[in-house]
Amino acid sequence: MKIKAIFLDFYGTLVHEDDDIIPLICQEIQDSSPEACDIREIGKHWWKEFSDMFRNSYGETFKSQRELGMLSLAKTITTFEGECDAEEIIQKQFDHWRMPRIYEDTIPFIHNSSNYELYILSNIDTDDVKEAVRQHGIKVNGIITSEDVRAYKPRPDIFMEALKRFNLSADDVLHIGDSYSSDVCGADAVGIRTIWLNRLNRRKPEGIEPTFTCSNLNEVQDIINAL
Repeated sequence: MKIKAIFLDFYGTLVHEDDDIIPLICQEIQDSSPEACDIREIGKHWWKEFSDMFRNSYGETFKSQRELGMLSLAKTITTFEGECDAEEIIQKQFDHWRMPRIYEDTIPFIHNSSNYELYILSNIDTDDVKEAVRQHGIKVNGIITSEDVRAYKPRPDIFMEALKRFNLSADDVLHIGDSYSSDVCGADAVGIRTIWLNRLNRRKPEGIEPTFTCSNLNEVQDIINAL
């Protein structure tokens, strides 16, 4: 197997997800609600509201991640009769997107993969991803986000646009990402080989098999070196 380029997911792959931030926001709703409610229940409801909007965000109905986050959080606050302001409390999440914690294996991996073209494909909004990349000094050949194609992974649009824009074929590319549904299933659907970066040791859902599965970028590097 020969590859020319590597597609990289960003959050959960090169930098940390916002898993530590979500409970803080849910805590604000709990504290402002007149009814007894559990933080996990609030988080679960917010995720459902967000997921429903996310699935329907495409083409003319596309909304940015910030819009989706704000709208779904506002509906969640209303459900739990909270008195907090969605725009105010969600700022913690927006701040995280712009300055997330970076995994310690990310910069060495980027440096050691300099023989390949490296491209970031992210569902998070363009300005936020670019600022996070700038903050951490991550050097890649290009960045494409869902805002560019008005579609979120696992829809094929972002993968197809990356192949077209960077003059690549599916056989030229290996896609690395932490999300089984968005990254593995999305890339596989357009014929791109995949590495499922399972940092959290999640159980693999029923469905297609990733080309490779790794628990960190050091293992990914070993596979790429072997290729």
